[in-house]
Amino acid sequence: MNLLLRNRIRINQELKSLEQRKFFSPASYGHYQVTVPAVVKYVQGKCIDIGCGHMPFKNLLMGRITHYDSLDRESRVPGVTYIGDVQNMHMLCEKSYNSAVCFEVLEHVPDPIQALAEIARILEKDGILILSVPHLSRLHEEPYDFFRYTKYGLQSLLENAGFHIVEIRPRGGLFSFLGQQLSTMFVCCFWHIPILKHLVFFVNKWLCVLPCYVLDRAVDRHKLFALGYTCVARKV
Repeated sequence: MNLLLRNRIRINQELKSLEQRKFFSPASYGHYQVTVPAVVKYVQGKCIDIGCGHMPFKNLLMGRITHYDSLDRESRVPGVTYIGDVQNMHMLCEKSYNSAVCFEVLEHVPDPIQALAEIARILEKDGILILSVPHLSRLHEEPYDFFRYTKYGLQSLLENAGFHIVEIRPRGGLFSFLGQQLSTMFVCCFWHIPILKHLVFFVNKWLCVLPCYVLDRAVDRHKLFALGYTCVARKV
């Protein structure tokens, strides 16, 4: 395992809160700016975090729901409720959740139609799904990297799965895509060095993360180069 990959894993483990993670890269910041307000506004009741990864949204969710479950294909942190595949959540009963969140997962699923059908199955009527997907992204988590989504493709998939679209919002843009590559390289090169890593993180925040976010908002007003989308959908 090379240095950059080792340090990327360390960053995921050490930056536990969303407030810390959002300044890792322009992509992280854009995700935070769009997705956190959606979670605060819509998530309620019994919720499942599908493809939970390192559970960065858990604390935010816990303050707004009555019960938290998580599912992933492997346990990257302690306490994952279910180890399984979103395409076949046989261990979960029909209509057992009021809300579901699924962030940056659908691109890694070979059959997104089946995955969304399964999510619809476990949600109650009028249950809320908050989903995020990439539009611009380099290859990652290979070989499990299958798709990129436009807002129109995402809407079609969700409506065919039995959801009503509440809102779809773009996240980031071309500058954030380029800045994501710079941030990842820059921060990951130094994260194994005590003290210096904090200085690098600070410099990255002010010279890459925030400028890229501002440039995307100023230059691409029509979001033709959206980095990704966050969607809120309601099961009908």
